[in-house]
Amino acid sequence: MVERPADLIEGFAEAGCRYITIHPESSEKHIHRVLGRIRELGCYSGLALNPATSPEIIRWVADQLDLVLVMTVNPGYGGQKHMFAMHEKIHAIRGILDKAGRKDALISVDGGVDSSNAKKLVQAGASVLVSGSYITSSLDRAEAIDSLRR
Repeated sequence: MVERPADLIEGFAEAGCRYITIHPESSEKHIHRVLGRIRELGCYSGLALNPATSPEIIRWVADQLDLVLVMTVNPGYGGQKHMFAMHEKIHAIRGILDKAGRKDALISVDGGVDSSNAKKLVQAGASVLVSGSYITSSLDRAEAIDSLRR
């Protein structure tokens, strides 16, 4: 989450990043150009959507997306409550990607992911779950990870 990610993508690629994901609200006027540059550098390109960002934006860049990151909390700090309304958004994004011929594109979900919602997120179309506070605040981190896998 930076402003003007186009100024930084070469550095991230040189550092070995495989996926570089930008927010459409990141002051970039030319999202197509930035996503294309990420791919030119040999990385996978992604678009991160805040809770209030419409999934419709990906319809116009789906051909350049390898990943869509759905934020199920407002970015800023860990430990926030998961927004269950985003499950419908995940389902809509999967439909948009599939219709665009991008069944291979991943949907990652970040925000309040825990064992109570992991299965529902996968059922909605998520392929990658990001879980921070649930794991780090657990007394048994290995069990917390296993609970997500189950």
